[in-house]
Amino acid sequence: MWSVRPAGWRAVQTYVTGPRRAQADTRSLGRVNDRTTLPMSANLALWFSAWVSGRVSLDDARDAIVGDDTAHHVAGLPGEDDAVPLILALGRLRAEGATGAGLALPVPGDPLGLAGPVPFNNDVLEAGEGVVLSGCDGGLVPHRAGAGVVWTYHRATSRRQVPDPGEADTSLRRALLTAANTLAELEVARWRPEVADELMALRSTSDLRFPPETGARAVKLASLSVRCIRIVDLALADDGGAVSASEADRRRAALSPLDHAARRGLVAACSAPWGR
Repeated sequence: MWSVRPAGWRAVQTYVTGPRRAQADTRSLGRVNDRTTLPMSANLALWFSAWVSGRVSLDDARDAIVGDDTAHHVAGLPGEDDAVPLILALGRLRAEGATGAGLALPVPGDPLGLAGPVPFNNDVLEAGEGVVLSGCDGGLVPHRAGAGVVWTYHRATSRRQVPDPGEADTSLRRALLTAANTLAELEVARWRPEVADELMALRSTSDLRFPPETGARAVKLASLSVRCIRIVDLALADDGGAVSASEADRRRAALSPLDHAARRGLVAACSAPWGR
């Protein structure tokens, strides 16, 4: 049976550590449905930040956030009884003092990107993702409504701890290398060939859409994070694919650090999108 090793393993090792150089040289994850899609909250955070910083127009930001959905609205804005169309809500948020936006990607036991209060934290945790606004202590949580999305506005604490992009990138690559090694030992392609495909595709160009002037480091970190989140989702989609309970446990043990590192990587990339 074909396995991710040796070709796929070498692809992962090369991606993480870089290609082999001459001897004199030194060696230089709300979940994601596919590797061409950012989580809704990451997408809104990046494009809202791009708009308030003058990098894109309001119309361009709205169109990028809505994408193929029919419409996006925001419910719960102060002074509003009804949901407001997204383009009007973005203007209201900037008028309230919002100067940018960041991402929260928590899971139970790991409130990544959250600093409270409890109602906001609970809604984000249930949705799996959320947006924290800078400058106005507000937050947004997405909820699917048919072919559209309704964002719920909450009061939220904007002073929060976010991962450093450089440290998050290093941790993610280390976690990826460790997880790929374990998955190769478990003959990943035997029960999830899609995971092997994702591992093989790590060096391919990302199809994710980012705002103009997004820094190369943020693009690379976000793209790798999205791919790693997809690897985790695919690998854990069917526990019955493992030969034994012990292999299922090893799979989860290998993927938990990768999931954590990938979510940290995406939060870090959205917190510093304009850096080099």
